[in-house]
Amino acid sequence: MSELKQALRAWNAREVRLIKDRENAVYEVRIGGTRAALRLHRPGYQTEAAIRSEITWMGALAEAGMSVPAPVPTPGGEQVVTLSTGRLATVVSWVGGSPIGESGVPLEGSEADQVRLFHTLGREVARMHNLTDAMDLPEGFDRHAWDLDGLLGETPFWGRFWESPALTAQERHLVNRARAVARDRAQAFAENGADFGLIHADVLRENAFVKEGAITLIDFDDAGFGFRLYDIAVMLSQNEEEPHYPAIRAAVIAGYRELRDLSGEAEELLDMFLMLRRFASMGWAVPRHQEDSAVLRLYTERAVRAARAFLAG
Repeated sequence: MSELKQALRAWNAREVRLIKDRENAVYEVRIGGTRAALRLHRPGYQTEAAIRSEITWMGALAEAGMSVPAPVPTPGGEQVVTLSTGRLATVVSWVGGSPIGESGVPLEGSEADQVRLFHTLGREVARMHNLTDAMDLPEGFDRHAWDLDGLLGETPFWGRFWESPALTAQERHLVNRARAVARDRAQAFAENGADFGLIHADVLRENAFVKEGAITLIDFDDAGFGFRLYDIAVMLSQNEEEPHYPAIRAAVIAGYRELRDLSGEAEELLDMFLMLRRFASMGWAVPRHQEDSAVLRLYTERAVRAARAFLAG
């Protein structure tokens, strides 16, 4: 029996359609007439304990009133099912609306429209951080870290980005210099009381759905413990080339500050954390694309450009 059929049987679900098959395979399904999203998790990326923790966090956010997908258990009460192949499956509630955009495609709407949208998004991420800090996470809660080591250590969570084969020798030297300087600054930031805790870590356009002005965050697959500033940097990372980027950036910060403090020191370090996202993404891209691919080179060029600007001050 295929993995999909096993998962459908576990939830007494009926497949409607494949939504995407990239990191995870995600299907729209119906369970007793109700729409839901079935996820077949990427083998080897997260442990069962980590996936259970992801589901726990999403469920707690939903119970606290935040618009996020909530776990849907099997008839027997299981939230995570291990298939015969060892692959893990979960089901979460369906999210309506549409993503606010996609990578590489210019944002729609006027400057005022974009400002309203990203102000709301910044506010929603601050709300997520606030609700999370008020939670008592259960014993055994287990997620990876987007901390100093997870971003800049010898084995970053998304890979040793400075070893990307798309880097020239000169670019590699530049990236390593920026990495060393950034680690010192991030270390000082952490020691000075940086806001740190559970973060989504992937608040991209595709993972923020909008419906009637309200925003729902989806895809908590990369969530972990890290700098809260990293969540803000990721929100901005796809928009740096937008004509209205300064207004979008200001809107995200203003929206966030409506519900949560963002220090002046943190704001000054935002460009550095945008660079750290570029580094992480370059590491992510290496095992997924051929050495001579245009996509890998694009990720590399963005990282190098960020490193050059960072070192130039």
